Amino acid sequence: MSGTPGAPVRVRHEVRRRTLQVIRAEPITPRMRRIVLGGPELEGFTSAAPDDHVKLFFPQPGQDGPGVAADASPMVARDYTPRAFDAARGELTIEFVLHGEGEGPASDWARAARPGDRIVVGGPRGSLVLPPYPAHLLVGDETALPALARRLEELEAGVSVLALIEIADRAEERPLPSRAQTRIVWLHRNGVPAGRGELLARALAEAELPAGDLHAWLAGEIDAMRTLRRHLVEERGLPRDRVRAAGYWRLGEAAAHGRIED
Repeated sequence: MSGTPGAPVRVRHEVRRRTLQVIRAEPITPRMRRIVLGGPELEGFTSAAPDDHVKLFFPQPGQDGPGVAADASPMVARDYTPRAFDAARGELTIEFVLHGEGEGPASDWARAARPGDRIVVGGPRGSLVLPPYPAHLLVGDETALPALARRLEELEAGVSVLALIEIADRAEERPLPSRAQTRIVWLHRNGVPAGRGELLARALAEAELPAGDLHAWLAGEIDAMRTLRRHLVEERGLPRDRVRAAGYWRLGEAAAHGRIED
């Protein structure tokens, strides 16, 4: 692999809402569950990048299935990564972090989901497709794991990768297969609430980054990812356009999501 990678390519998709059915629901770890969705309306779905996101629309109390309640209350929308899409089988896989019962409509729905349950899925609106970088740094907490795992699966042999992943404890570790040459560092909070520790910041400060033309991808709690991005740009000297950071959630705030520019 040689030469300087080109610019990322933005791909736009037709925006649709699809009512899908649960085909399978299975645990991955004690705090993460995999839901496989399908149905005729999945026809034409596409996801071209590992960190794409779709909107899932969850019922509020008193609602039953897709649509709105009798009082016309809107459904609650949350962003999730298409962990995998198999067009031949007609299956879309979404992975959910399970919080405590009653701590969020998405987590509650995923915990109770059974085959035949329905849910509305919107998007993705578009994908940012990266050129083939020879080295990657992947950093995130458990909310980033679906996108991070998908990126590892899609990387080619010969690529060098360092992944720093913060999780609740050892029980949340899972296999992350890849053809790339990967070094995965699991960081256990061990009782410290998510978003309140400095595990990722310390690990990144001490890490030896992969050699070569490096692309960094960070995802997790918004303020934490902003700090990590600043470290890579200002202290490690990575070009700003080689560090892509996204906030998947914010401490104390519901439904926070967005790209971090600086």
